Amino acid sequence: MSLTSPPPDKISPDDLAQQEPPPEVDLKATRPARFVHGSIMRHVVVMAGTGAIGLMAVFAVDLLNFWYISHLHDPALTAAIGFAAALGYVQVAVSIGMTIGLGAIIGRLIGARRVIRARRFASAFMVVMVAVTAVLGSLTAVLASFLLTLLGARGEALIQAVGFLHLVSPFLPLVCYGMAQSALLRCVGDARRSMQVTLVGAFVSALLDPILIFGFHMGLTGAAISTIISRGTVVAFGFYSLRNHRMLERPRLWAIAPATRQIGGVALPAIATNLATPIGGLFTTHFMSRFGLEAISGQATIDRIVPVAFAFVFALTGSVGPIMSQNLGAGKKDRVRETLYASLKLTALCVVLTWAILAAFHTPILHLFASKGVAIRIVTLFCCWLVASYFFVGLLFVSNTAFNNLGHPLYSTGFNWGRATLGTIPFVWIGSFYGPIGILVGQSLGVVIFGSLAALTAFRVIKRI
Repeated sequence: MSLTSPPPDKISPDDLAQQEPPPEVDLKATRPARFVHGSIMRHVVVMAGTGAIGLMAVFAVDLLNFWYISHLHDPALTAAIGFAAALGYVQVAVSIGMTIGLGAIIGRLIGARRVIRARRFASAFMVVMVAVTAVLGSLTAVLASFLLTLLGARGEALIQAVGFLHLVSPFLPLVCYGMAQSALLRCVGDARRSMQVTLVGAFVSALLDPILIFGFHMGLTGAAISTIISRGTVVAFGFYSLRNHRMLERPRLWAIAPATRQIGGVALPAIATNLATPIGGLFTTHFMSRFGLEAISGQATIDRIVPVAFAFVFALTGSVGPIMSQNLGAGKKDRVRETLYASLKLTALCVVLTWAILAAFHTPILHLFASKGVAIRIVTLFCCWLVASYFFVGLLFVSNTAFNNLGHPLYSTGFNWGRATLGTIPFVWIGSFYGPIGILVGQSLGVVIFGSLAALTAFRVIKRI
């Protein structure tokens, strides 16, 4: 089957009038297939750079939120954030997986200039995304106490984490919908508005967090309320930003099944792929909980620093997908190969610069987050040495993006689950005999192995195009 010729849709005779007219080119849609021309490195830098600004703003607010809570000087609250985040990452992984599928297929259709079909499939599949995340969010809220207990949460930390998830989890569809809107903006090449969508949410959260946490003395409850309002703002602004691109319409029931089949073919393996990382993180959190609240607080500090420090690397994985898929849809395979090479070069540069900055400023970081006891050793080891392992995390993420957009989504599933199981559990288990430091070292060794193997496999896939 041709990449540019999706399977025929099963449409009733009454819906024949709603079929897309040939040719499937919507002349009113803005800037179609902009990535099939011009400098690949420039496209990658612009898309990843603007995406990184948006991600950095979101994660910086999350980091600021953690800083606020840490200055309440209650280890139970900072540990509660760590436990709740471990489950939150699983929820977000499902949302990201569906967004990857949406971006890959819609970008491919735009590259093939089938813009009307792209709009109808996007609108239909977003109904599925909302339904799936509504069920997942509700289940998480209901099972929060049970799941957090399995992770090792106890006492006040358990109570606070459960309360946070009860408030935030039911609003998971807002997260997924906002991600999908941002992905559609990237698909049409509107990097600026895609960045602005995330910046608006970050601004609202940054404004409300100190007011609710300190002004109204609401603690984690205030942080949860701020998060919900921020997510709603993102969705509202996403609709506003997409209005000129004509990439959303009233969902058509007949389009849900074909859209789900085609997009789901990428989304399901991508969900499985993205679930691997937080599942591996759950194992790490479980082992770390044996060493007390200070160890969990140290791990939570790292988990807040990493997304800000490596926002560019994480943005690469979401930004280069549309570049690859548009060029693949247009049949320009040499530009697909060039996109992968450019991404790997930028990943290496980002990790080297981040390592230098964190190593130089690790002492102020310790004071900033009021780290105590074993948390000091954990954060120092990460900033000075283990941060280098994120080069291999970058290799894994960029390779997974290539697999998802080049027709090999099961490769990314295999490598991510390999890292989360064989590359995490035995290494972390052995490392736990040497304390929290051993756990972190073991986790880093596992990603070196699987990141390297994934990159080698990505080069082989590129050569076969």
